Amino acid sequence: MHKPAATDVALHELIRNRWSPRAFSENPVPPEVLRSLFEAARWAPSSNNEQPWAYLVATKDDPENFAKMLGVLVEFNANWAKHAPTLALSVAHLKTQREGKPNRLALHDVGSATAQLTFEANARGLQVHQMAGFDAETARQTFTIPGDWEPVAAMAIGYPGDPGSLPEKLRERELATRTRKPLGEFVMAGGWGHTAPFVAT
Repeated sequence: MHKPAATDVALHELIRNRWSPRAFSENPVPPEVLRSLFEAARWAPSSNNEQPWAYLVATKDDPENFAKMLGVLVEFNANWAKHAPTLALSVAHLKTQREGKPNRLALHDVGSATAQLTFEANARGLQVHQMAGFDAETARQTFTIPGDWEPVAAMAIGYPGDPGSLPEKLRERELATRTRKPLGEFVMAGGWGHTAPFVAT
């Protein structure tokens, strides 16, 4: 299923077509394709080239690991994400490698890496649904994540599925029109709350 964004300005198709479905095909993602997604994340920009990201990944061909990953999700997410062929968890290193000081930009950089992963996925016919709905402490214990690393977001990765496979309420959300705030609400110039002239309408 494709759900391109109705953008106000022309955008690249990879951006227009990126969205977060809950209906996934159970077709597995080939290992070489998965490698390409994380290679894309590998080459994301980061402050001082710290590369403060790591990913825990579980595929359905490893049922034990997949069950562990599913177990860190909240029930609402687990109910639909169990159909995706791949689940993952992004993790941020909160301290700099050289000096061990707090890395204020770690979460930003992990988000950048995951964005690149997502666009590579889209280019290969996949979709990614990122989730805040997981238990970070359970994840920490389940996967023995070190104390200076922070679980950031869970994600389901796979090929688009049939919205008809979802329960009614989720199906309605899946088919609903995509919306976003207008540019004038968040692009500012000269001071907070002042809309930048180039986006003013």
